[in-house]
Amino acid sequence: MTYCLGIKTHEGFVMASDCRTNAGFDQVNVCRKMHTFVTPGERVFIVLSSGSLSLSQSVISQARIDYDLGLGLAAAQTPYEGARVLGDHIRRVADKDRVYLERDGYKFNVNLLLGAQIRGGPMELYMIYPQGNPLQSSEEAPFLQIGECKYGRPILDRAIKYGTTTNDEAARIALISIDSTMRSNITVGPPIDLIVYEKDSFEIRKYRRFSHKDPDFLGIQNQWEQSLRKAAQELPIIGFDGGKPPDG
Repeated sequence: MTYCLGIKTHEGFVMASDCRTNAGFDQVNVCRKMHTFVTPGERVFIVLSSGSLSLSQSVISQARIDYDLGLGLAAAQTPYEGARVLGDHIRRVADKDRVYLERDGYKFNVNLLLGAQIRGGPMELYMIYPQGNPLQSSEEAPFLQIGECKYGRPILDRAIKYGTTTNDEAARIALISIDSTMRSNITVGPPIDLIVYEKDSFEIRKYRRFSHKDPDFLGIQNQWEQSLRKAAQELPIIGFDGGKPPDG
């Protein structure tokens, strides 16, 4: 299992992912799920992956080969075309592998998040499904998630507002969202990769990898927990009128 999220703001976008691929009492594997395709000054594509590691590696490898040849993402005219390019890569992998996976009882499972901007155009954030079709974020729904989504979603729903949330705020909220997921699901874990992309920069200037001992990450964890406890203590007292509980 994994957890990846992208947040689009009026200042840019934030992309974050964990790195745990298997989890159990006696086995924990780590693999990067964040991939970048950058031509400085011209285009930036940030891709996050979840699902079968072998399938996502195949998709990313094909995308990398084409990019280095000036094809695929390197030739896309818009982020939407880039999302379609990645969808085509997913379909090609499906054509090769799906029948053999399903024959042995395995589901074809790979999902991608894409944050992108090409010079002369807007920033766009997409989720790309296993069938290859993309879904774009909007100002009303400015974040997208893949993997183990449910534990980290409540903070995003309450805290992310496209017109007012800054990149720095979104980065901290993304870390809280991942930390909340890690607390509730052992299959999500560090290290955590984080990119903060600044609108119209066409390069990646802010990247961090957080280990479980990173002092900044620990500081955010601790302050968030303390703030939650304090907020709970300050909530209005619940009044009871002395009524009897229902029978049965």
